[in-house]
Amino acid sequence: MTDIALPAIANTATASASTTSLTAKTRRRRVLAYLQAAPMALVFLVFFVVPLALTLIVSFWSYNEYEIIPAFTVQNYIDVFEGCLNTADACTTVRTYLSTLKFCALTWACTLVIGFTVAYFVAFHVRSKTMQMALFLVCTIPFWTSNVIRMISWIPLLGRNGLVNDTLMGLGLIRAPIESLLYSDFSVVLAFVHLNTVFMIVPIFNSMARIDRSLIEAAYDSGATGWQTLWNVVVPLAKPGIAIGSIFVITLVMGDFVTVGVMGGQQIASVGKVIQVQMSALQLPAAAANAVVLLGAVMLMIVAMTRLIDLRKEL
Repeated sequence: MTDIALPAIANTATASASTTSLTAKTRRRRVLAYLQAAPMALVFLVFFVVPLALTLIVSFWSYNEYEIIPAFTVQNYIDVFEGCLNTADACTTVRTYLSTLKFCALTWACTLVIGFTVAYFVAFHVRSKTMQMALFLVCTIPFWTSNVIRMISWIPLLGRNGLVNDTLMGLGLIRAPIESLLYSDFSVVLAFVHLNTVFMIVPIFNSMARIDRSLIEAAYDSGATGWQTLWNVVVPLAKPGIAIGSIFVITLVMGDFVTVGVMGGQQIASVGKVIQVQMSALQLPAAAANAVVLLGAVMLMIVAMTRLIDLRKEL
């Protein structure tokens, strides 16, 4: 009886020791993982969480023409939505957000079409990895210069006496310069597309590069046309890239004020422009309140997109 019990006890002890060893290894791995993530978490905390918290705190402070008063008040948020309860006419905030959303929608549509087309060409028609890298380098070259310089470069082209108007008049297509080319909604959207298209190209290309080419061949073998293959195979598999690119573009356009100011001739309203003007006037609590509202609006848009596409599942 004793001879039978001893091996059982030994096996139990060995299993217990093995379990303890695995638990210790698991703990060490978790500790190492936390240590590896700690520097980035610290950077995230210092440069993202803390500024957002300070912005939220300042948005509830009072102010006057001379000073900021650290006294709790919701007047800044009341001022943001002043007149919005009047259904007869849209308040300034609603009109400003509608203007910004218009730029956002137009820019998103244009960048999506251009970005998807370029990414499709690079992913499926450029076979050489070296050539793909070269084409991506061409896309990133504009980022070697300032955004403002790239925007200003459109002014000699779109101005009343710019290259576009002079060329059209020289060809006899128009008799007078087209005034709406510059300092208009068109020029603002054009600049946004110019600045943000690359943020749509890269995520879509990354999604397309992971598509199994045998799926494309199977679609063609099943008798699908090029458009059917594109719509039923490529587009669904590229949805994560489209969603990520859309988040980038929408976020950048919603908070932009430089592009609207330069290309709109300081005559077109946007949410970012309102915040910039308030900061220039040292109305920091009011600007903070507008920034919090803008952040909430952008977060709602991002949540809506992530509801349509589960990025965690897709990636």
